[in-house]
Amino acid sequence: MKKVLSFALVIGITGVMLWFGSCRMDSDAYKTKANNAEYLHRGMRRITDIMRHDIFTPPQASRIYAYSSVAAYEALIPAYPEYKSLAGQLNEFTECPKPEADKEYCYPLASVAALMKVGKHLIFSEYNMEDLEEKIFQEFRDMNMPEEVYDRSLQFGSDIADHVIDWSKTDHYAETRSAPKYTIDLSDPARWVPTPPQYMDAVEPHWKIIRPWVLDSARQIKPVPHLPYSEDKNSPFWQALMEVYNVSKETGDFEKESALYWDCNPFEVSVTGHLMVASKKISPGGHWVNITGHACRKVDASIIQSAESYVMVSLALADAFIACWTEKYTSNLVRPETVINRSFDPDWHPYIETPPFPEHTSGHATISAAAATMLTKEFGEPFEFVDSTEMEFGMDPRTFKSFYEASDQAAMSRLWGGIHYRHANEGGRMNGREIGNYIWDKIKLK
Repeated sequence: MKKVLSFALVIGITGVMLWFGSCRMDSDAYKTKANNAEYLHRGMRRITDIMRHDIFTPPQASRIYAYSSVAAYEALIPAYPEYKSLAGQLNEFTECPKPEADKEYCYPLASVAALMKVGKHLIFSEYNMEDLEEKIFQEFRDMNMPEEVYDRSLQFGSDIADHVIDWSKTDHYAETRSAPKYTIDLSDPARWVPTPPQYMDAVEPHWKIIRPWVLDSARQIKPVPHLPYSEDKNSPFWQALMEVYNVSKETGDFEKESALYWDCNPFEVSVTGHLMVASKKISPGGHWVNITGHACRKVDASIIQSAESYVMVSLALADAFIACWTEKYTSNLVRPETVINRSFDPDWHPYIETPPFPEHTSGHATISAAAATMLTKEFGEPFEFVDSTEMEFGMDPRTFKSFYEASDQAAMSRLWGGIHYRHANEGGRMNGREIGNYIWDKIKLK
């Protein structure tokens, strides 16, 4: 009888030990599950979708990407001592909150929490972000991590987000919302005026006062000047104008499809008779953030590699928009559509809608080149990838052999679409690459 009891006791103790051991293994298993870059990809994609829904302007969208990605990166790097903070490297960005010493954290959870809190703060439709927050946070809960680790990690992500949000409030964005409207000057034929079919007011005419992220100032890296306006038929400007006009008459299917593929107009209006139909598309910066996700997934990038890619691309996009928009509202150059309509063909219209801001330089060319430069530094060249960004708008995926091939096509698409002179595309392309290289050389993440 004693032997039976002793045996039962041993079995019971062994079972308890196995149970406790299993609990310990389960409590550690969350670390592997949590270390998944898909959480960042999903968060960034949701921010993109909400900005499309809320119709943010392209410069505004770049600002949201930059702050959100900085927060995600800063909340993640305590798990990777080889990575450096952006504090002191970005303009007026001070030291971030630190995790408690000798305490356990789930930094991927903190990173996603910081990303989504900043994104939610900067968008309009907060409820759309809350839906994803609840889903992702529940997925982390289901990993069976210790409750105190879960709570501590969420709080750390929230602290980082608050720090970044406070920083965002000092970038002069609020001043751009209350600044006076752009003044239209009809007396100067070289000056930009609103274009059909919407004749919208100028978009973000005061973006030059936004604090840059890495550049010393909005005019630190200036593009080449625009061609001097001239109505002389032998002038370089008029020849550039006629190229836009003639290309529109000769454009083939590939060029037309490319113009549509890279259109990325957040609010396009189609007019048929008296009917006007508006459609919302992804922003040009959003297209490149999406390409960043494609690249990360192709190489199965880790969560820290993905955070690094998103933050570097977002910084390049944001500063490229500031540099480009500063030039646009410094030169205030008239669009091809305006000159063609008033000079010799009042019925002509471009293949895609002319966006509501001055011509030089091309925003698509500038920001695409900056993003492509950053992605080439991150992933190398050649880097073949399939871009499926435009599938939701009814276009087939495109395969590119490199990021530069994609950015060069994006630049040329603006000529094919009839909305930019070639000089604006070339100038923007060169300026974007210069900005991208400068940011890559200045920011040290390791």
